[in-house]
Amino acid sequence: MLKDTCEITKINEQAVEKVKMQMPELAHVSKLLKVLADETRLKIVYALTIEERLCVCDVAAIIDASIATTSHHLRNLKDNGLAKSMREGKLMYYSLADEHVYQIVKIAYEHSKE
Repeated sequence: MLKDTCEITKINEQAVEKVKMQMPELAHVSKLLKVLADETRLKIVYALTIEERLCVCDVAAIIDASIATTSHHLRNLKDNGLAKSMREGKLMYYSLADEHVYQIVKIAYEHSKE
């Protein structure tokens, strides 16, 4: 039976110190990934990779949710820097905050297919 751990403890002090010295603060990355870990919000973000901007009503129809639920998710995405909004008359449109968000979702999707 194979184990997924080392059979002995032998720490490579040099490698450990090198990694610790270069390890950035990752709390904000963790928070971003938690926001995207919600399937509904991920669907919204993916929809915005297909259509550059969508109004709240369009997004609600895409995810089969109420306007209130959809608005809540869109606000969460906006508050966490993943989406931006713009009002045109009586309609509120949302789009991805930037190209990085597009890339994160597309790369994650491609990786999941492997």
